[in-house]
Amino acid sequence: MSTDYQQAREALGVRLRELRLTAPGRRLTGAELAEQCGWNKSKVSRLENGKQTPTPEDLRKWAEATGQPEAHDELVARLRGFESHIRSWRRQLAAGHKAVQDTHLSAHADASVFRGWESSMVFGILQTPDYARSIFTRYAELQRSPRDTEEAVRSRMKRQEALYDPSKIFRLLLWEAALHALICPPSVLAAQLDRLAGAIGLDTVELGIIPLSASLKIPPATAFWIYDDRQVIVENWHAELWIDDKASVDTYLRTWRTLCESAVYGTEAQNLVAAARRALRSC
Repeated sequence: MSTDYQQAREALGVRLRELRLTAPGRRLTGAELAEQCGWNKSKVSRLENGKQTPTPEDLRKWAEATGQPEAHDELVARLRGFESHIRSWRRQLAAGHKAVQDTHLSAHADASVFRGWESSMVFGILQTPDYARSIFTRYAELQRSPRDTEEAVRSRMKRQEALYDPSKIFRLLLWEAALHALICPPSVLAAQLDRLAGAIGLDTVELGIIPLSASLKIPPATAFWIYDDRQVIVENWHAELWIDDKASVDTYLRTWRTLCESAVYGTEAQNLVAAARRALRSC
């Protein structure tokens, strides 16, 4: 968890404690507040000490229990302020994958130059519906989130309209391992590889593939997107990180450029895709 995020969560905890201690009439004890909210008393301590991130509903209950309902909007604004940088999958996927896809669709609309790195699967912007369907199904199982697979697939396909917008450019890097990852049935991966081969010819797409045999200056680690050299989106198992401070963005730009040095493009990239396609015949 980032230092900035933790500091913001602790600052919110200080504000919550202040509301409890300044409740009209008399200060409330943690046990009294917990009872009014229907919580275990340890939850009050965790929230006040920045050990747990509250939900908007937690903040509503806190404001009402301390007799200061007018503080609710302020508390929610604080929460959204630091959650805009670290967006847990648990919260984002509470209603399914479509809402997450729609958020990215909006972000795509505001950017022109996209740089991406992916080591384990084909980029969402280049996925076929069947491949995307497999990805969403597997992640819904992992995250135990609602199944809205078809809605999420439609939203992801909507994002792909940007590939045909001449005002946008996608500079993408893919590790060769992603061409072989059977996260879906072999027939689906075969169609996906055909789609990938076709995308290499688009004038809005610059696709580089790092061969498994390539000499690497840095490990092929976590996937990320860079939007217009101003914002980075990183996916971890527990959350998405939306990063916009210049120093961090510059670090990801250096990472992307370093990875580029090991990539092949054009015909060489097509050959890697074709080899992966041929390998599927034995599956």
